[in-house]
Amino acid sequence: MKWYIAAFLLTVLTSSEGILTTLSQSNGKYKYDYATVPFLAEVFKLIISSVFLWRECKKLPPLKMTTDWKTVRLFPIPSVIYLIHNNVQFATLMYLDTSTYQIMGNLKIVTTGILFRLFLKKKLSNLQWMAIILLAVGTTMSQVKGCGEASCDSLFSAPIQGYMLGILSACLSALAGVYTEFLMKQNNDSLYWQNVQLYTFGAILNMAQLVVDDFRAGYEKGPWWQRLFNGYSITTWMVVLNLGSTGLLVSWLMKYADNIVKVYSTSMAMLLTMVLSVFLFSFKPTLQLFLGIIICMMSLHMYFAPPSMLVGLPPTVRSDPDSLVIVSDDHKAES
Repeated sequence: MKWYIAAFLLTVLTSSEGILTTLSQSNGKYKYDYATVPFLAEVFKLIISSVFLWRECKKLPPLKMTTDWKTVRLFPIPSVIYLIHNNVQFATLMYLDTSTYQIMGNLKIVTTGILFRLFLKKKLSNLQWMAIILLAVGTTMSQVKGCGEASCDSLFSAPIQGYMLGILSACLSALAGVYTEFLMKQNNDSLYWQNVQLYTFGAILNMAQLVVDDFRAGYEKGPWWQRLFNGYSITTWMVVLNLGSTGLLVSWLMKYADNIVKVYSTSMAMLLTMVLSVFLFSFKPTLQLFLGIIICMMSLHMYFAPPSMLVGLPPTVRSDPDSLVIVSDDHKAES
């Protein structure tokens, strides 16, 4: 599968995630425990990866699967980072309103580029850096509401703690993605073997989070396994399958493409979600949304287009052999 096909599928699935989550609500509330969705998504990814790994093991030549503890112990780290990130997100929302939080989240586009350069030693051209900054500007512009609205004024009126936590959240999100790419590309192990390790620890840590949530709530609703499927509908299961499929595509991109491709896919998905919301939820489009889409499309072209196409270099003119004048050694001596 080509990377751009996987990126397109990731864009479609990511954009449908928010729509499906909204449709799974009843009267604006969740009838199910939303904390169980990430856990079931991890289990789904683990099952799918295990099936594909089993099929690959039956083929020849045998797969490369590194099993030494020094390599395996690295795979829980992304799950730990995501777990910390989720808690930082919750703390950030205590200081920032939703609109400001969403705008601050666009910082992960730039921080991903910085960590991509520092830790993975991937060199980006000046045009690519400009494209990444344009992407952050475009996504931010599409989220800013009209001037004069209260939410517009609140962007610069939040406590300093909120902005610091927002920056930390963006850095943690970028770090998790860059570290996952490092894991996937550190050796030639089977993608499905790497996924099995990644999602095993992911399922364990998500289960631990459910246990902690039960403890904090004083087991008011009983242990999590007794209410695991309570309130689930077809739409809820579609949310789980969508989230799981998105994770599988991300791991594929981390193995065979890179984090920047993932960033562009998820950013374009956000814009696609906003456009679809115009038709599905009577969302009113704004001038900022259209300008943001234009800027993001320019950024996409600037990052992935060949440099010769961007700067308009003339094609190299090849000399015609018949038009060449052969100068003899005698003529050189006379001159």
